[in-house]
Amino acid sequence: NRAYNKKLDRVGKVDIRDNVFIGHGAIVLPGITIGPNAIVAAGAVVSRDVPEGSIVAGVPARVIGDMADLVNKLEKETNSLPWAHLIHQRDGSFDPALEPQLKQLRKAYFFDDK
Repeated sequence: NRAYNKKLDRVGKVDIRDNVFIGHGAIVLPGITIGPNAIVAAGAVVSRDVPEGSIVAGVPARVIGDMADLVNKLEKETNSLPWAHLIHQRDGSFDPALEPQLKQLRKAYFFDDK
């Protein structure tokens, strides 16, 4: 404003669709749409629309992955854990009846001497 002796403003709608995660410190510029089921990494600067099911990161943000691939990877990791059977027994994402056993198995896995 001072450099050109002008009074300027830049605004635009930001459209964030369903089931989107935006990491800490990310900047989404005006006029951007973030498609459903997407992840914007922490610190990313989003200057272009984010396609559905994409993972974007960087400055400027670029597609670095796909949600379907991430879900498959996390499913494999979960199934390899010693307490996977308890995770599959859960009713929803949290089951207070299973938590004590989950905590015990996790503590033993990560902290007990082997």
